[in-house]
Amino acid sequence: MPLDSIRSLVQADLEATDKFLTTEFSSSIPLINQLIEYILTCGGKRIRPLLVLLSAKAASHTGQQHVTLASAIELIHTATLLHDDVVDNSTLRRGQQTANTIWGNEASVLVGDFIYSRAFQLIVKLQNLTVMNIFADATNLIAEGEVLQLVNCNDPDTTENAYFEVIRRKTGKLFEVGAQLGPALSRCPQQESVAMQQYGMHLGIAYQLIDDALDYNASTHQIGKNIGNDLAEGKPTLPLIHALKMGTPAEAEIIRNSIKNGTDEHLNSILEIIESTGAIHYTANAAKQHISKALSALTHIPDSPFRKGLNDLAEFVVERSY
Repeated sequence: MPLDSIRSLVQADLEATDKFLTTEFSSSIPLINQLIEYILTCGGKRIRPLLVLLSAKAASHTGQQHVTLASAIELIHTATLLHDDVVDNSTLRRGQQTANTIWGNEASVLVGDFIYSRAFQLIVKLQNLTVMNIFADATNLIAEGEVLQLVNCNDPDTTENAYFEVIRRKTGKLFEVGAQLGPALSRCPQQESVAMQQYGMHLGIAYQLIDDALDYNASTHQIGKNIGNDLAEGKPTLPLIHALKMGTPAEAEIIRNSIKNGTDEHLNSILEIIESTGAIHYTANAAKQHISKALSALTHIPDSPFRKGLNDLAEFVVERSY
């Protein structure tokens, strides 16, 4: 399912969100404006705002608060990317130079903090305690996920369970928030709220699994970042964890040393090991299992074109190549 077809369901709201982000979100400090304009115009699929808008429409929300929250969730995501790129020393994102490469680490961290706090200003203005609690709890969990990922870095003994714990917090949680916001704005029955929460979490986990598979199974042009980035950063993601477990002792040793030292020096050999151990298929299959759970949760939501849009979004996430 092409993403544009799904977007067309909430096209006017997406345009309103983009306008909000580019025209109403500014500071009196030029450096902040330069950096924010650069990040927001560097592309990105805007999956999280799309999720907010679809969940709101699926829950029959009629106001404009969902546009504000779609903007807020994109800002929180943007702030985490700024901080991530500094921590990971990344040079490329979405096919463009990262902000820290252009403006430096200090500016990226500080502007990331500014974006975080501005997002919460937007959220608080709505004076919806349920929504505020959702965001407050989520951002705390996301921060824990970042620290947990740091702890696992350069550790070839990281288990699948430890890996899933990171992506549940780091990626799954913000997707869960996006799906929860529609029911929170519309005061839906508890069953629908829980169903959307489960849908969002499983969607987010699947999204990250596919991301991690693409890091070893796509071109730089396709995914907009350097192939083998995770390896160079010493991140033991699921393709590596599986290849490590299934490879020969000699193959395992190559992967272990590369994770320990955070180097992609043996990237071509590791790509061959990943291929021979079926690690990409294994990771994609794990993503499909989470998508299956997400789709199952959606059956508790009243039928509508927007529920179908959420269904199609789940299929896009697991089938994407970028």
